[in-house]
Amino acid sequence: MRASVGGVSESSRVSPLPPADLPTTLGALRAAGHRYRTVKQELRDNLQARMRAGAPRFDGIVGYDDTVLPEVERALLAGHDMVLLGERGQGKTRLIRSLVALLDEWTPVIAGSVLNEHPLHPITPTSRALVAETGDDLPVDWLHRSMRYGEKLATPDTSVGDLIGDVDPIRLAQGRTLGDPETIHFGLVPRTNRGIFAVNELPDLAERIQVALLNVLEERDIQVRGYQLRLPLDLLLVASANPEDYTNRGRIITPLKDRFGAEIRTHYPTELELELALIRQEADLVAEVPEHVLEVLARFARAVRESPSVDPRSGVSARFAIAAAETVAAAALRRACLLGEDSSVEDDVLRRAPSSTGDVNKVPFLAAVARVGDAVSVTSTLRGKVEFESGEEGREIELLGHLLRTAVAETFRARLAGLDLSGFTALVEEGQTIETGELVSAAELLRQVGTVPGLAKVLDRLGAGDAPSTGQAAAAVEFVLEGLHLSRRLGKDVTDAGRTRYGGRT
Repeated sequence: MRASVGGVSESSRVSPLPPADLPTTLGALRAAGHRYRTVKQELRDNLQARMRAGAPRFDGIVGYDDTVLPEVERALLAGHDMVLLGERGQGKTRLIRSLVALLDEWTPVIAGSVLNEHPLHPITPTSRALVAETGDDLPVDWLHRSMRYGEKLATPDTSVGDLIGDVDPIRLAQGRTLGDPETIHFGLVPRTNRGIFAVNELPDLAERIQVALLNVLEERDIQVRGYQLRLPLDLLLVASANPEDYTNRGRIITPLKDRFGAEIRTHYPTELELELALIRQEADLVAEVPEHVLEVLARFARAVRESPSVDPRSGVSARFAIAAAETVAAAALRRACLLGEDSSVEDDVLRRAPSSTGDVNKVPFLAAVARVGDAVSVTSTLRGKVEFESGEEGREIELLGHLLRTAVAETFRARLAGLDLSGFTALVEEGQTIETGELVSAAELLRQVGTVPGLAKVLDRLGAGDAPSTGQAAAAVEFVLEGLHLSRRLGKDVTDAGRTRYGGRT
């Protein structure tokens, strides 16, 4: 689900077809024993049912089990609207969208109602008149929970009309009077009646526009250009915001903050394993990235986040580590493509790719395995994701390179501590060198090192298994060479052609 300028646009979503056995009239709905519940009652009941059954409540949310999620659950059980406060890339929007899964899969609405009014609880004069006129024959439609979510990214051009509504001049031209409620074109908030509405980056919303939300949160009604509409809206309002002391672009006005029942602080992953789990879950990898390389990237992200050279108020998004893993995988795939490293996989695991004519052909899946050296490109491609302190201008890549080397050294010690690696240092004892780099194939690297005592134990420590591929073995060798260099047991030079040579220390 992608957010448009106005949130999730209605035209981009198609509601699933409801089951054929659901009631289609108000009389049939009553006969089926259906009872009306508010959105907050619905969320509370479904959350309680999942908690009692031990079922997952928030799919795809990593690292919040003992901190943020209990607070969210307490807010939902209390029936509170909530605002999530936290730095960028902490999964605030992801968490908000996951709340939709706690709604009933299908809910009845009055057929044709712009505000998704419940047949047992109409709120507009038109719908109440329609119910009185048709009685049990009132047509009933069913709305899937995926259609009961509205979202708006707060932007400077957002108006009260966008959120709440405005007078429709076309309806006036058709002969209606200004006093007729039918002249109003409802905004995003009332159109999400019977659902969940989210405002992303709430402080960016102009203060005079925030005022329009006061009645929605407290009195549960709306006002449009002086109309006193008593529409008891039924929705859960959730907002996200960066800490105000960082953004300095605006603030949440005090009366609005007071109307939110819960203010919940989010955070970055507190442990390395949680950072790794987030990368594994979110990264779309086009090549194999060994676990030790992922660990390097996770440690790198955490080191950048904790660095005194980085502005602590801005944060370092979880997207930093995810993008780093995807970049490293892309570097491995580029190498495999340029060097033609075809794998020996069977036809049933061949990747399908469209030909230039549009037909789908089978092409070999390239044996692309990322190596620790591929992470070097991350320092230049991702520096825009990090906000440094003002005194560090011009040293960004240098600082990131230092933090990356630190992450490699820490991973090397954590993964291979206590192993006898003398077989690797012996490779360069007589002035020999081992050359690797972005365009050095796995086979070429392994030919240079030959049979290395201790390599099997290294592969086992790195989780490569009993029968590692050529790419996995090369990734392990390069990791050991870089680790030995960082621990001052090997020398290292980079040639003008961009290749890396490991040799004895001089």
